[in-house]
This record gives sequence, structure tokens and C-alpha cells, in this order.
Amino acid sequence: MNIPVYTLTSPLHNENNCDALTRKFIHTLACMFIETPHVKFELKGQEFSDFGQQSLNLIYIVTGGTEATFKQILPSLQRRNKRPFYLLTSGKNNSLAASLEILSYLRQQGIKGEIIHGNTDYVAKRIKALLNTEIAMKRLQETTLGIIGQPSDWLISSGVSPVQIKHCLGIQLINIHINELLQKLKPVQNTKEGAENIYNALRNIVQKYELQGFTLRCFDLLTAVRNTGCLALARLNAEGTVAGCEGDVPALISMTISNALTGVSGFQANPAYIDIERGEIIFAHCTIPLNMVEHYELHTHFESGLGIAIRGFMKEGPVTIFKVAGDLSRYFVAEGMLIRNLAEENLCRTQQLIRLSHAEDAEYFLKNPIGNHHIIIPGHHKQQLEEIMT
Repeated sequence: MNIPVYTLTSPLHNENNCDALTRKFIHTLACMFIETPHVKFELKGQEFSDFGQQSLNLIYIVTGGTEATFKQILPSLQRRNKRPFYLLTSGKNNSLAASLEILSYLRQQGIKGEIIHGNTDYVAKRIKALLNTEIAMKRLQETTLGIIGQPSDWLISSGVSPVQIKHCLGIQLINIHINELLQKLKPVQNTKEGAENIYNALRNIVQKYELQGFTLRCFDLLTAVRNTGCLALARLNAEGTVAGCEGDVPALISMTISNALTGVSGFQANPAYIDIERGEIIFAHCTIPLNMVEHYELHTHFESGLGIAIRGFMKEGPVTIFKVAGDLSRYFVAEGMLIRNLAEENLCRTQQLIRLSHAEDAEYFLKNPIGNHHIIIPGHHKQQLEEIMT
């Protein structure tokens, strides 16, 4: 994967010296990517005709005195670039000063941007993070999600704005009648066979509509075939198809963002108990992606006692809790630690006790929550999630 590096140099500076300085700087930076040989820096010079075509585009401000040139070409660059402008600078030849002026001008125009500057370790680390974010954004823009059945009746605050979702993230939402799934299913005596039938039927719908993910009004399966979608969702998530429960579209959007960024959909769960003073929360639900757990047990669905549910045991350690509103007007993200997995009988089958890194973040759940379902993601990803959402 190429990262194009476009350059801006003042004509007042010696061109040969500046070219040598640029090549030395980029070579030093490229040496920090030895462990990621698929990433290559491509010097483009001051030819911006293909700007914006790659996932990440860098503008290397080589010298001062380039501010007016940038202002002149900005309208052309804006037409090709819908993402923030990333200004790379070594700090030599007043390049940092010019970058500050350029970024200030971008902000005045309501355009997002960032200066990438510092020691080589920091610059390389920042570029790697930005590349991951920009690749995730490109994946989202190529994503189609299905809503199989309407959201469950109790999700009274979990509406969604398809227009806003499409405008901000590029995600296309399509509605699929629940009967299309139910007509593919027949009640069977063998519970595991029934769960396999649900998995195959959902996979066929995914293939038919070329979906990257879906959310399912899964409780209808309890009355229709006396089984659940829990195992099917767990398997499909592990295979790379984002699969959410209860027709919760904001949760599905949150899982899709997680999947694009980290490669895992995350655990859709609801808080069952909160210790506000300790910042500890028990999250629970009856399914979890199988690629997120060290081992799992098959159980019955908690509320109904029917079908198959998953009791998954995830590796203890750092996690991120994430949720977006259905109109993307706000989001919640907090980091913490998975302290232990639980197996209480009076909760949904997969249960996690999480201690937030900042106990005060727990107040959000009691004062200003975004619905009940939240997404638990292995690892700490707050900074990159914030970059996608802002």
C-alpha cells in the first residue's frame, strides 16, 4: 500500500538542497516501517493531480513561504479530498511555522486538519494510526448493512437516520422483511440443527444482498421456530460479517465501525449492574463473536430458556466501550479493564465485569446513556474511535 507524499517548497530556497532534505527525511521515516513492508512512501513532489485517491495522503511542508501556494491550490484539493488534511513537517527551514499558518487557515474555513511533527518515533506511530483510521473510513464507505425485521419493540430510543449515516460514514442501510428469513426456516426437534438452519438462512440473505453486516429482530424466532439466532450471530461475526441483535441499528453501526477499525465486531451487551463509585459495570448478553473468546459454552437463551445461547469467556485485559447515537449526533467511548468473566444464572449468558479507567465515566450510564446496548471491544482504541467520529 502506497502513502503518497506531496511536497510544498518555496522558490526562495535552493531546490537541490530541499530535494535532498526531503529524500533524507522520508527515507528515515520509511525505516520505521520495516515491520510493515506492504506500506511504501511514494514521493509525488508538487504534482497534486491524483491527490485524495489513496486512503492516506500526506502533504510535506518542506519550507516556509508555502502558505500562499497552499491557499491557491486548496479549492482543487478539496474537490478530491473529503478527509482531514495531514501536514507533515520536519521543522527545518521554517516549515513548522508555515504549517501552523496553513492549519490555522484550514480551521478558519471549517476544514479539518492536523500537523504531524515531532521525533521520528512519534511521527511514524502517528502515521500508522492515521493509516489504520483512514482505511477503516474507506471500508465504511463501501459498506451495506441490512435491517432484517424492525427493531424490537422495547428499543424506543434507538431510532436511526439513514441519510445522516450515509452522509457521514458512507454506510448504506437497507430494510429486509423478517418474513424473508422466516420462510426459509421450519421448526425442527433438534435444537442444534435448528440453530444451523438459522445460520445458513442468514448467510444466504447476506450473500443475496451483498451485505457486510445486518441486525436481526431475533426474538421473533422464539415464537416462529422456538429457537434463537445467538449461535448464528456469533459465527457470522467471527467470519467477518457484522451481526447484531434485536434490530438495534445504532448498535449495529457501532459494531461496524469497530470491525472496520479493529477487525472484530465487538460484544453487543447491556449493563446489568453499575457500581458508580468504583466505576465497575457488569455487561451481559446471550451471544458474543466467537473470535473474541478464549473458549465458550452452549447454553439456553436467558429470557426464554429456549434454543442455543453463547456463554463466552474473553481474555481478561484492556477493553473499550463504544456506542454511537442513531443520528450520529453524539457518541460514548471509554477505556477500561475486563476484570473477570462471570457465570451468574440470573443474567444473559455471556457476562463481563469491567472496571473503567476513569470511574467518573460510569455516570454517563445513569445520567445520559445512548440506549441500553453498548459495544465491548478488546484493547484500547479510544483515540482512533474519536478520530473517526470527529
